[in-house]
Amino acid sequence: MRSQARDAELPVYESGLSRRTLRNETLLVLALSLGASALSALINFVGSVTRPGGLKDQAATLNASEAPGRPWLDLAWQLFGITTALVPVVLVAHLLLREGMGLRAIGFDRTRPRFDLGWGAVVAAGIGGTGLLLYLGARAAGGNLTVVPEALPDVWWKIPVLIASAAQNAVLEEVIVVGYLLRRLGQLGWTPMAALLASSVLRGSYHLYQGIGGFFGNMAMGVIFVLLYRRWGRVGPLVAAHALIDIVAFVGYALLAGRVDWLPTA
Repeated sequence: MRSQARDAELPVYESGLSRRTLRNETLLVLALSLGASALSALINFVGSVTRPGGLKDQAATLNASEAPGRPWLDLAWQLFGITTALVPVVLVAHLLLREGMGLRAIGFDRTRPRFDLGWGAVVAAGIGGTGLLLYLGARAAGGNLTVVPEALPDVWWKIPVLIASAAQNAVLEEVIVVGYLLRRLGQLGWTPMAALLASSVLRGSYHLYQGIGGFFGNMAMGVIFVLLYRRWGRVGPLVAAHALIDIVAFVGYALLAGRVDWLPTA
């Protein structure tokens, strides 16, 4: 058995928790959320590169029907998936409450809505177009699958579900991969550069299912988002930017797929 004396040597932070507790907590949060997604994406990527044919001839569908031909059941599954995907965020909020601030500690609150939405729109405009060009270039070079942002039936709830899915992605990723992870790594004594690399590599890793282009493009986005978070001290603008980028991608694809020549479809 580990001695109490050795446990006592572990540093204790402002939260009153030891280094070991914070480390294990962080690993568990990642295992329940985007860390597991990264492993899943890696397995998908291995499957794609070992399958006959090029990557661009394969497709990665982001928002697919869960019950084809049964729209009400499909809607129930869509809402279930969106809601349960946010459970790790609720867990993070609970864990941060031990420090007395909750999600306010990482700047995810309603205290500065204009700032968050304004700068979020600016960041989305800058990154969104560049990301599309990188995707088209990576696919043309054979390093990326064809990304199908949505394959939902043409029913009344299609656009609202796509918007909700975009918001869920934004909240989950920015709260956990930027705000929470950087806070915990800092408390664990990681250097700012090491924490930046960990956050950005993790972001790229759970996009590996899209191919090499998805990995490096999202890793670059991760670097920018970490730097902006450190400048502003808030994930609010990053959540807004990410949500806007995904809304344009999801809804834009729904409206333009098959109607323009430059947009790849499966």
